[in-house]
Amino acid sequence: MTKIRVALIEDHDLTRVGIRTALQQKEEIEIVGEATNAVEGLKMLNTLQPDVAIVDIGLPDKDGIELTREIKSTTDGEELATRVLILTLRDNKEAVLAAFAAGADSYCMKDIKFDNLIEAVRVTYNGNAWIDPAIARIVLQQAQQNPPQPEVTQLDNKISLQISVDSSPDKESQPQDTIEPYTLTERELEVLQLIVEGCSNAVIAERLYITVGTVKTHVRNILNKLCADDRTQAAVRALRSGLVG
Repeated sequence: MTKIRVALIEDHDLTRVGIRTALQQKEEIEIVGEATNAVEGLKMLNTLQPDVAIVDIGLPDKDGIELTREIKSTTDGEELATRVLILTLRDNKEAVLAAFAAGADSYCMKDIKFDNLIEAVRVTYNGNAWIDPAIARIVLQQAQQNPPQPEVTQLDNKISLQISVDSSPDKESQPQDTIEPYTLTERELEVLQLIVEGCSNAVIAERLYITVGTVKTHVRNILNKLCADDRTQAAVRALRSGLVG
């Protein structure tokens, strides 16, 4: 079995140890190196060339966004380039857009559940973006508000390609961008809105006074109707089509 080689660049000891412990529980993942600052981290990545680098945005010697830009510039065009998963407490628009503009492949919050972090690593390794729905909302809103700006357009295309929102980057509008609201039931629209807000199945069940099993059924129906592979993809398509606000 081919293992996903992961490197950690995180200055907070407890956070780094927690991430390492969580990822090492999976046989498919191998932690190949750790660093506590950007300078050591870049040297480590150049030497080890891991599949995925988990990078803290708030490193002591250099911003994680700038480090991401350097990582991408040194591996630009290489077939086996290291993919970058940003880990942060910052979900403000400026930080999110700056991270993706620098070339980040995925963006996770530090309060992410371990199971979701493992899934984020898998998705990133496979060449796709793992983006919290709330973060996807920030990026899409920025792209919609500023369509003439080339850097925003490029950012939007990148995310569309990575999470398969668009089947082709050359088309200005795809069929899934014009989803009719009547394709979803009123309850499914309520569930979809909570998915976009980043709620778990348990939270959705609590808010709508239904069982978790019923939520799972609604989610499955939503994914089928939106032709989405996962919740993040469904959230982005819903935002693009105007199904939710």
